[in-house]
Amino acid sequence: MATVVSKRYDAAAAKIAPGKQYSLEEAVEIIKSQPPTKFDQSVDLSFHLGVDPKHADQMVRGAVVLPHGIGKTVRVAVFAKGEKEREAREAGADIVGAEDLVERVQGGFMDFDTAIATPDLMGQVGRLGKVLGPRGLMPNPKLGTVTFDVGRAVREAKAGKIEFRVDKAGNVHTPVGKHSFGAEQLRANAMALIEAIVRAKPAASKGIYLRSLTISTTMGPGVPIDAQAIANMFKKAV
Repeated sequence: MATVVSKRYDAAAAKIAPGKQYSLEEAVEIIKSQPPTKFDQSVDLSFHLGVDPKHADQMVRGAVVLPHGIGKTVRVAVFAKGEKEREAREAGADIVGAEDLVERVQGGFMDFDTAIATPDLMGQVGRLGKVLGPRGLMPNPKLGTVTFDVGRAVREAKAGKIEFRVDKAGNVHTPVGKHSFGAEQLRANAMALIEAIVRAKPAASKGIYLRSLTISTTMGPGVPIDAQAIANMFKKAV
């Protein structure tokens, strides 16, 4: 098995010229031409940003609805009651509850990918910070997951809304689809994410913002994208 994996990886790596920076279109074509695996690999974009996340005014965080989703069924949990509970269910939420759902999560229930809450329940949901926070599931008003417009929030989550957050080293790593997606779908999703991250550039960030950009599959090597060319498309990133 190790030999098979190694041969597949080497075959994929052979398509990447050492030291070359590719356009997004070229990089996606290379990803699409890589040998398939037994499962539909995730395609991810990795950014290295010119920020120092240790400073609060240089944090990069946000959310974006990818035009073609990420190729997986998203299980959505909503903390709501009354009319908002009904609204969440009608929009397609998988799990809906109020105090009862808070208790279930406190008891270890974590069978969902996204959590949304109405503002009136955040006093109770806030107690779940130590459980949901480390998993990136804590509802946040800045990300649109603390809202009374639960119907729209649920529909966006189901349609492929993803969240991104820079890590301590200045990196962002986010899925933009599956290997089975068409090249145009991957390109459109990637551009939507890139634009969202560019728009999230902190005012305190100085110098080059998009330091490096790489696209890769779960089992494959990264394909370097010309970050400067991408930055030139957005005046804010230059």
